[in-house]
Amino acid sequence: MKLGFVSDSLGGMPFDEMLDNAVRLGVTGVEINTCGWSTGPHFDLAEMLGNSIQQNRYKASFDDRGLDIISLNANGNPLHPTDLTQRQGLKDTIRVAGEMGIKTVCAMSGLPAGSPDDTMPNWVVSSWPPETQDILRYQWEEVLFPFWTEIADLAKECGVERIALELHGNQCVYNVPSLIKLRNAVGPTIGANLDPSHLFGWGLIP
Repeated sequence: MKLGFVSDSLGGMPFDEMLDNAVRLGVTGVEINTCGWSTGPHFDLAEMLGNSIQQNRYKASFDDRGLDIISLNANGNPLHPTDLTQRQGLKDTIRVAGEMGIKTVCAMSGLPAGSPDDTMPNWVVSSWPPETQDILRYQWEEVLFPFWTEIADLAKECGVERIALELHGNQCVYNVPSLIKLRNAVGPTIGANLDPSHLFGWGLIP
């Protein structure tokens, strides 16, 4: 088994100090936050995009310590109805991952609004009253399926093999059935970023 941690868990440390602590802890590598709900303290997404010199320097910092870049993590809500920066951040993270030869990008599925006119995300947790079915139909058929089909195509184009979704509350994909629903529609590029703590929090284990 390979062990690592997400870089934001040591987000208050400078980059080199964070990596030195990874060596001290004896982990295999680090999952690097790039954007979204993270400030990306250890990865300047805009600076890295298309910049092979910076990318090579970054990778060398890991190689010199015998560490892997496990994945890049664009942790946020890429389907927020008004904050389009998170959507762009995910796409740019996939592009940079492809440029750097990183095969996995972690993300959230996103949570859209309940209709084209809404401005806030809407997490439906009950199948009743009847209007909830209209919300879910809109979210999945008109937003999730088209968006993640586009993202899977982008990943393949960039050489990214896996989009690992964190199964978390306040997201459309929050447990195994909702993950399988998206994967069946979009394809095997979509998988899970398994955080064991969520097994209990969001209904993965009865």
